[in-house]
Amino acid sequence: MHSIYRGLGRLTAFSKPDWCCLRSLRCVRSTVHAREYTSDSGQIYDDAFSRSVNNPAEFWAAASEDIVWHKKWTKVLDDSNSPFTQWFVGGELNTCYNALDRHVEEGNGDQVAIIFDSPVSKQMDKITYEELLYQVTRLAGALRKHGVERGDRVLIYMPMIPQAIIAMLATARLGAIHSLVFGGFAAKELAVRIDHAEPKIVISANCGVEPNRNVLYKPMLDDALEIATHKPKNCIIYNRPMFPFCVFQKGRDLDWSIEVDSAKPVDCVPVGSMDPAYILYTSGTTGLPKAVVRPSGGHAVVLKWSMWNIYGLKPKEVWWSASDLGWVVGHSYICYAPLLNGNTTIVYEGKPVGTPDPGVYFRILKEHDVAGMFVAPTAIRAIRREDPDASYAQKYLPLPKFRGLFVAGEHCDKETLEFARSVLKAPILDNWWQTETGWAISSTCAGLNMSLLPPIGAAGKAVPGWNVQVLRKDLTQAAPNELGDIVVKLPLPPGSFSTLWKNEDRFRKTYFETKPGYYDTMDAGFKDADGYIFVMSRSDDVINVAGHRLSTGAIEEAIMTSEDIAEVAVVGIPDTLKGQIPLGLCVLKHGVNKSADEVLNNVINIVRKNIGPVAAFKLAVLVPKLPKTRAGKIARNTVALMAAGQPFKIPVTIEDASVYPDIRDSLQQIGYAKQYQPQ
Repeated sequence: MHSIYRGLGRLTAFSKPDWCCLRSLRCVRSTVHAREYTSDSGQIYDDAFSRSVNNPAEFWAAASEDIVWHKKWTKVLDDSNSPFTQWFVGGELNTCYNALDRHVEEGNGDQVAIIFDSPVSKQMDKITYEELLYQVTRLAGALRKHGVERGDRVLIYMPMIPQAIIAMLATARLGAIHSLVFGGFAAKELAVRIDHAEPKIVISANCGVEPNRNVLYKPMLDDALEIATHKPKNCIIYNRPMFPFCVFQKGRDLDWSIEVDSAKPVDCVPVGSMDPAYILYTSGTTGLPKAVVRPSGGHAVVLKWSMWNIYGLKPKEVWWSASDLGWVVGHSYICYAPLLNGNTTIVYEGKPVGTPDPGVYFRILKEHDVAGMFVAPTAIRAIRREDPDASYAQKYLPLPKFRGLFVAGEHCDKETLEFARSVLKAPILDNWWQTETGWAISSTCAGLNMSLLPPIGAAGKAVPGWNVQVLRKDLTQAAPNELGDIVVKLPLPPGSFSTLWKNEDRFRKTYFETKPGYYDTMDAGFKDADGYIFVMSRSDDVINVAGHRLSTGAIEEAIMTSEDIAEVAVVGIPDTLKGQIPLGLCVLKHGVNKSADEVLNNVINIVRKNIGPVAAFKLAVLVPKLPKTRAGKIARNTVALMAAGQPFKIPVTIEDASVYPDIRDSLQQIGYAKQYQPQ
């Protein structure tokens, strides 16, 4: 029996085909989306969550029926070797088939699969499911011709262009494992990942495009391969039209266009449910590589399930995740989830401001009839800083097709949330997850009829499957609204990481040993009496001021209520009397003409009023910019070490490393960062 699941833990639509054979590609399916994007008392969510934690095997068995299996699983959940939990044991499937072939077979080949919108290169393109399938089958054929088989690794090092998604899906089609490396990494970091993943083939491009420059990928790849011990058999290079072609190394480098044009299409190769779909290096990776392994079966099941149940998107609607394919959000919600659900996904090559102006996001929402969007709060802050009155957005408003903005990646402060809500006239819904989890731990689940007006500052409630709890240091349960360590009771749901590549011991010790029976998220926060989750900071960003544990996120939230401040980062620094004290780095809004003393005194008073004297907040400086990774996260640890005069390493993912000398100068004016020791 083949059935369709729509988030209620039971079967709601049925058909009775034979199990699909990927070789013959003959399969019958039905798709039903009867519900609308509404909210109620939350009973549907409550019922779904209860079933997911009390009977997870039954809950996810129902969800798995929305995926085409080559061979149906024999057991849904095997937790006999925790934390190495297995889902859909014995099942076989192919993710590429579920993302492409099935939609074409169902008569949806003419639907647009990818919209490529690149203001930096002045390109716009639309690719249908049928066109995408054609390209994928032939690139897969080229990979097979050069020796790629099931279980081999293919490393992808590409800019934000559709060919990166084609490379991901072509790898998956063969049952191989892709490792997509963020394009911002230079040769040394790329070489580390090549040695760790040991790819048979590397797929890259001649260049990426930034607002004021071209980023030459091929020379960085050449340098990385000189450094790396492992030597891939071949490199397939896509030369972007309108940009200079790169120089090929004879015998190693292959031209994408020639290879694809001459290749024979290949069918999908089924893989085991627990076989890796991909490996992905965490954004915090430094030194010894830490690559999460994503199992194929659970990955496909939960991402398909999430598009309606969490984000409220029906098939054929347009979805935009304003992230990068090199990060987990890009893997899950630019590539796989929207295509598994039969949506149109947007690949955007540009910035929230400056390409060409702060109105570009609104132009895309309007022009492409976007129904839902995923974005990091830092992008909204950048727009608000450049255009506090949203004047650039006005010509694109209203947005009749747009139903909701989902934010994640960092804590979303009240001012940023209210700015977005006032402009978009739509729900702004925070959700929280990690590279390791692969999908949302907590969210407002729009498809499960949760209230679309959660408490400000909340990252929603625990998504079905995630038994989220807050613990004290002694591992007892924290009371409602009590700050503690956020953990997830085992077993983890499908779609989360199954291990770390080549390092099961580190997997167990890093995430599970300190809090037995739980996954340690290493984030700190609290739950209120209604079950809403407030993620305040990383656990190591909780500071101890004279015996009081304080969240730097809470202090930042207070500072952001200032009418003068666009962005802020708070870190803890050593203090001989109190142990630690907070230090604030503040970025002014454009057009503020007050003196620094007036602004900072106001900030200090705001914290005293909102947090209280217990915060001992007396140190704040103005800086032109904050040190952010390309994923939008603030590198707080580097600031804390710099302020304390200790050695620190600037992360390779930092967007603009030139901000550090400016921060140093500001800190030295108040007696800190006396020794500047970047490594």
